[in-house]
Amino acid sequence: MSDSANPGADGTSGDATAEGDGGGPAQVSSPEYHSENHTAAQTCGWTANALRGEGKCYKNIFYGIESHRCIQMTPVVRCNERCVFCWRDHQGHSYEMDDVAWDDPEAVVDASIDLQKKLLSGFGGNEEVPREVFEQAMEPRHVAISLDGEPTLYPYLPELIEAFHDRDITTFLVSNGTRPEMLRDCDPTQLYVSVDAPERHTFDQVVGAMEDDAWENLLETMHVLAEKDDTRTVLRTTLVNGENMHNPDWYAGFYQQADPDFIELKAYMHVGHSRGRLDRSAMPEHEEVVAFAEDVREHMPGFDEVMGVPASRVALISKTNDTWVPKLQKGSEFWERDPVTGD
Repeated sequence: MSDSANPGADGTSGDATAEGDGGGPAQVSSPEYHSENHTAAQTCGWTANALRGEGKCYKNIFYGIESHRCIQMTPVVRCNERCVFCWRDHQGHSYEMDDVAWDDPEAVVDASIDLQKKLLSGFGGNEEVPREVFEQAMEPRHVAISLDGEPTLYPYLPELIEAFHDRDITTFLVSNGTRPEMLRDCDPTQLYVSVDAPERHTFDQVVGAMEDDAWENLLETMHVLAEKDDTRTVLRTTLVNGENMHNPDWYAGFYQQADPDFIELKAYMHVGHSRGRLDRSAMPEHEEVVAFAEDVREHMPGFDEVMGVPASRVALISKTNDTWVPKLQKGSEFWERDPVTGD
């Protein structure tokens, strides 16, 4: 489960649609992705912006991620949901994967880093990109496991996260919460779970789950998150006018089951294949997102802060205004060990 609207640097939707040439369904077939076997990566638009000095992702503002050093990847492009707001083509996202020859976690890490370097290599000759910034980008320090599909369908996800950490790369994992048993074993730097409905009826209408027990599994995932002591947890909701932007008190009640560290409310963006399912009016303005976040916060004791980033139409609900990942604070040991910027 990736960001609901996170097209590549060229603004394309990055669909992975075609079937394979044999040996089971092709895991990656879109020309918009760079891939090695079932590992796919794509340049995030914010990575390109950061390289050119044109701004950073809201994850920098909220959490301290350096956008130009962040890999956007997935170990599996298939998904077990058909969200109405998804910018990908639902056709070809079949997730029957019995015949997939899964790479081991170390191979996926190697592929992710290699793909990122290939994707960004052209920026080395761009006069708008300072050489120092380009060299930093060639040594990624973060990975967002969120490009496409549902990453918990990769059978070695906990080990993949550990493999990234062994290389001193922070991990942000985004999941739809349909595999609570997998998420129980995953301890990324920050774990996102999508909550795109406050109750079952809206869930069925908006999420389009392909499995009958998806809602029950999401409920179980809330309890899994509540048990996480050392992993930062985030619940994220893509807000769609006319679809799921209602009953803020119900959302608050649902969120509280997970005892999350943060809650992100982000506007649906009218891009890619979602334009064939939704009208442009379904895209909330930033002010509407913040207002809805404030309404939710009123029903959540202890959550006193609401922050917004207008460029991304996103609001963050938090117990504190100190929201950065501690190890990403400037001057931290994490950056002192940096092969490019460290001492």
